Amino acid sequence: MSDSVQTYVEEVRETISREKICREMGEMTDDPLDSLRALMAAYSPPLRALIVPSEDAHQSEYVAAWDKRRAFITGFTGSAGTAVVTTDDAMLWTDGRYFLQATQQLSDSWKLMRIGEDLAIETWLADNLEKDAAVGIDPWCVSVEAAQRWDMSFAKKGLKLIQLSENLVDKVWKNRPLPELQPVFLQPLEFAGRSVADKLKALREKLDQEKATSIIVAALDEVAWLYNIRGNDVSYNPVVHAFAIVTTSSAFFYVDKRKVTQEVHNFMVEMGIEVQDYGTVVSDVVLLASNKLIGSSVIKASQNEPSEEKGNGYSHTDVVDNDEKELEEKKHLIWVDPSSCCFALYSKLPPDHVLLQQSPLALEKALKNPVELDGLRNAHVRDGAAVVQYLAWLDKKMQEEYGASGYFLEPKETNKRKHSDTCKLTEITASDKLESFRAKQKHFKGLSFPTISSVGSNAAIIHYVPEPKTCAEMDPDSVYLFDSGAQYQDGTTDITRTVHFGKPSSQEKACYTSVLKGHIALDTAIFPNGTTGHALDILARLPLWKDGLDYRHGTGHGIGSYLNVHEGPHLISFRPHARNVPLQASMTVTDEPGYYEDGNFGIRLENVLIVKEADTKFNFGDKGFLSFEHITWVPYQKKLIDLTMVTPSELEWMNAYHSSCRQVLAPYLSESELEWLNKSTEPITCN
Repeated sequence: MSDSVQTYVEEVRETISREKICREMGEMTDDPLDSLRALMAAYSPPLRALIVPSEDAHQSEYVAAWDKRRAFITGFTGSAGTAVVTTDDAMLWTDGRYFLQATQQLSDSWKLMRIGEDLAIETWLADNLEKDAAVGIDPWCVSVEAAQRWDMSFAKKGLKLIQLSENLVDKVWKNRPLPELQPVFLQPLEFAGRSVADKLKALREKLDQEKATSIIVAALDEVAWLYNIRGNDVSYNPVVHAFAIVTTSSAFFYVDKRKVTQEVHNFMVEMGIEVQDYGTVVSDVVLLASNKLIGSSVIKASQNEPSEEKGNGYSHTDVVDNDEKELEEKKHLIWVDPSSCCFALYSKLPPDHVLLQQSPLALEKALKNPVELDGLRNAHVRDGAAVVQYLAWLDKKMQEEYGASGYFLEPKETNKRKHSDTCKLTEITASDKLESFRAKQKHFKGLSFPTISSVGSNAAIIHYVPEPKTCAEMDPDSVYLFDSGAQYQDGTTDITRTVHFGKPSSQEKACYTSVLKGHIALDTAIFPNGTTGHALDILARLPLWKDGLDYRHGTGHGIGSYLNVHEGPHLISFRPHARNVPLQASMTVTDEPGYYEDGNFGIRLENVLIVKEADTKFNFGDKGFLSFEHITWVPYQKKLIDLTMVTPSELEWMNAYHSSCRQVLAPYLSESELEWLNKSTEPITCN
């Protein structure tokens, strides 16, 4: 690492370290902004601005190391954000989850633009660039939706959106990581619960309903779900870098063929899916645009014309039969999801032949089948056992190494620490121990996201990730928030608990209790079919609002079945797009309100819920009503609850939940762990 970078690292606040960026993304010997601006000026036409999004060619939320261009150029490591570089300015747009983190990670060369508070990207550029100014994008890293929005806004002010032929950030990124070859593997039917043949049949029925003849599937989790495959191309997300194209009679899988094992290849052949090289998707989309992409299973080979491509399982110049010629003459409609398909592929299609609409697979995937639901329930039981084992271990260590009063007792005074430097417990060593408990559980495949293990003021950084050289030591006099999850072959987990091993302040207890009250309010909600997460979001916030408090993130997201920990298309949030998709029975969603005081502490509580049909006394309008089933099993800390704020019904809910925790987790715990669980779930009474 160069001296300049080393100096920078030392100056960053202890909560965040840029060392990981430098280590993973290659050392920087020159200022990348200067190099980038030189390339912008030399481009034809010269670029007055360059937009650098977080996403990859599949518009993924979490991307592989070699796709972290925005993180490289800005130094900001959060999962969401868009950088804009002009000849004079450098700005990062991100949402409320990352305001504090971005403030700490961005250098003086960058300005933070707060989404929802500052001007939108397209508005700022339209207001600040001169007429005819060129704004560059890599069309592979920008969705159709974003590109069209920007283009429309720019056109009103005479700006030009330029699709670049190469990514300029890649040209200044020294020692950029190389893609790793990770094998594709199958998700067996015993875990998937639904065959590929059935999924393809349902997808083709959707195509027929919309009068479409084909669909381009770009979202990585949708490709994985559709073909019952998994991979390790993106950390924490068991997906494969791949595209899929499905027509009324054929199916294609575009992937680096070196990743495809013989077992997977044989499976694809059996399912009637043609495996093609990843890069072939471009030429095949061009063929699709002219209705000439025809699978080998329906080809009638010509003896007279040679094939343009050989060895790929189909021929683009083969003669088709009369029925297929008639199909070509009809107007064909290609289904494209504007939020997950990149602008590069969309640009190959004639606009009047495109159905721009959310992929039907998004909702299909979100509606879990019975096997997936049982798998998620079972995974959360084992995961809950691992978290309880961790809390019991951590409680003991905090008492032994720091003289803390522990999880159960509340001292009259703050703790006088006693510990040995040789036994120092940090945010990272603690989270590593949590991972070790999970790793012993059946079907464990890895974590579902980097563990948020945060002490004191670090807990106020909503998506804080500790670094080895800067992480905080555990502190018995501070709040400890840990948000974590795992990938099991039968389900994905995500849980947050906030605890205190010393004497919590009255403010910490009041805030914890308000968060818990909102958490319970959402868990116990009953609502009619057709209700969106936007309507329910207020339930979790009301207890905080009563005291003039709030939080800047959404309240709930869907969760995958051994897939991405964040899954749509539904969510529970104050953001407008939460109105788009109503909650439906068999969906999963998290329940995670919080509260954060910058520089002091943070609180969040999170369970995973399954949406289910509610048994109500009446059924107004024959709509049918829904409710939630919680499947996360870890107790809440009584010491942090201000019982004067709790209603009798909330107290009843807590005691019922804790009773279920004992019953569900007991078979997975040792005698001492069970003793700890029994104590932590003793009935709570209001004196």
